[in-house]
Amino acid sequence: MHGWITHFEAFFHAYGVWAVFIVLLLENAGLPLPGEATLLYASFLAHQHHVLTLPRLILAGTAACILGDNLGYWIGREAGQWFRRVLRLTHERMVYVEHYFRRYGSWTIFFARFVTGLRIIAGPAAGLYRMPWPEFLLFNAMGAAAWVCTISGAGYLLGQHWQRLMKLVGRVDVILLAVAAGVILLVLRRLKRENVGSSSGQKGR
Repeated sequence: MHGWITHFEAFFHAYGVWAVFIVLLLENAGLPLPGEATLLYASFLAHQHHVLTLPRLILAGTAACILGDNLGYWIGREAGQWFRRVLRLTHERMVYVEHYFRRYGSWTIFFARFVTGLRIIAGPAAGLYRMPWPEFLLFNAMGAAAWVCTISGAGYLLGQHWQRLMKLVGRVDVILLAVAAGVILLVLRRLKRENVGSSSGQKGR
């Protein structure tokens, strides 16, 4: 662990705020990188060693999250046919999930920011299922600012305990991911029942 931390610290000392920017940009574009650990450790360095300043960290982190998620959104939107073929998404499934994004996409994008697994796939999924871009941009930016301020503030104030904090955040992430997945599945089933019911009603007429 100590060797890993030494390399991590050397990386931040060498590249400063750009290290945070690049990691968060790529994570939010859809790559499985440790965004929370990066932000927590960077805020710890800002408090303990003044390698970074907290305002610059928040600004760079928020900008990286917004740009990364938008990059992921447009990748999902433009490469939609390829994704549908690879993931074997039927037209029926596409209709249900597009309906979900029309009704609940805004707050899903906002709260997905706080869940590691969802944060990585939120942008590409929103693009794939054709969530309106202005709506995505607004709630993505709000979620990015809230998440970066929360994680950076926690790391800055509790920086000396950042490793314990990282373990706690990891456990909370697992719980939140399970809850979020359950809620999304329940909503999709409800939308499916509504769609079946409306289709039956139209046939009955």
